[in-house]
Amino acid sequence: MKLVTGEKQWYAIYTRARAEKKVHTSLLKEGFEAYLPLIKRLRQWSDRKKLVEEPLFRSYIFVRVDEKNLFNALNVFGALKYIKFENKAVPIPDKQIEAIRIYLEDPEPDEEIDEALSAGQLVRVKSGPMEGLIGKLVSYKNKFRLVIMIDAIGQVIRLNIPRSRVELVKEFEQK
Repeated sequence: MKLVTGEKQWYAIYTRARAEKKVHTSLLKEGFEAYLPLIKRLRQWSDRKKLVEEPLFRSYIFVRVDEKNLFNALNVFGALKYIKFENKAVPIPDKQIEAIRIYLEDPEPDEEIDEALSAGQLVRVKSGPMEGLIGKLVSYKNKFRLVIMIDAIGQVIRLNIPRSRVELVKEFEQK
């Protein structure tokens, strides 16, 4: 299959259940730029524990294509549809994809919460790979956790980010 050139953007493809890795491999074989964020999780069975790589977002994979090749990327077995708004595939900003990549490569350690912040407040990441992203603060057991929403696919990522890299979003900035 020959790819048509043009300005490429990231899009989220919804896949069959548990087919993310197969779709990723197939897209790469077809010459597409694809990204499947994987996270290592400890799984326990009755006889053993094992560290396994699982998709960060179940049933989603990201593909970078131009509008002329949107349909071609869906011709891969297991790829079902694009995430759409008003019947049009929604592009995902490069910055969001890059922030996910950087975070998964080098997650930041936890730091204690500053008492001036409380759960439920909107905060902005002021430095680091997630700079500029806004999320809802969640606190527990003296640890700091930020929830980031990836708007285009309506998914949430829970990230541990040092307190020193986060600032409160003022009320007038929220509108």
